[in-house]
Amino acid sequence: MAPIDTFALITAQAAPGGENALMGMLPIILMFVILYFLMIRPQMKRQKEHRNMVSALAKGDEVITSGGLLGKISKVSDSYITVEVSALAEKPVEVIVQRTAVTSVLPKGTIKAL
Repeated sequence: MAPIDTFALITAQAAPGGENALMGMLPIILMFVILYFLMIRPQMKRQKEHRNMVSALAKGDEVITSGGLLGKISKVSDSYITVEVSALAEKPVEVIVQRTAVTSVLPKGTIKAL
């Protein structure tokens, strides 16, 4: 009786299993690629646009905050802005908000049109 070469037997069986493991991982890798292009990349693009909008805020811009306030910027500092929300009285009503709380910048004259 000839001795059985166990090393040759193990390597012969491991080769086909390696391909099956790679083929089993392919759908998971494909799902992560699709997830990146459908969810992660657009979110990063929106964050970049918001960061650019916040850095470009200037006095006189009409803005909407995340809390729903609509007003005109009267003062700008490094991390806070002062928003004039009402000009009906002799002294305007001003609110101090963080720059990052601004969700959108409106076209000039939007407040008067409302």
